[in-house]
Amino acid sequence: MKRPFKTIFPLFFLITAASLPVFSQNSQTQTQLKVKQLVDKKAEYNRLTNGEMDGYRIKIHFGGDRDEAKMVRNKFSAKFTDYSTSEEYQQPNFVVLIGDFKSKLEAFEALKKIQVEFPNSFIVKGRIKAK
Repeated sequence: MKRPFKTIFPLFFLITAASLPVFSQNSQTQTQLKVKQLVDKKAEYNRLTNGEMDGYRIKIHFGGDRDEAKMVRNKFSAKFTDYSTSEEYQQPNFVVLIGDFKSKLEAFEALKKIQVEFPNSFIVKGRIKAK
């Protein structure tokens, strides 16, 4: 009776040990497939949203005069080279917006620096370029 156990156990051990690399490769292949799916999903999301996401900007000027908006933008760009600027037409005003901030805290820190020169500036929520 003891003889079949001694014969079966080594055979079972060999079969189990031989199948471990297959399971490991299968798991690694599944992980790679999932990563590729996530990368593809993010690429599709960026394509649909034009690379934009919700965030914050600082509005430093709004008014009906386009030349005045350009002048304010140029004045800002000369003093604060760290931040990007954009000029938009939001009917009936020309608006000068500063930065692409992911969080309100980031925008608030910049606002405190900017309000020294532009005291009427304030934070607005909007679509920003994802980095």
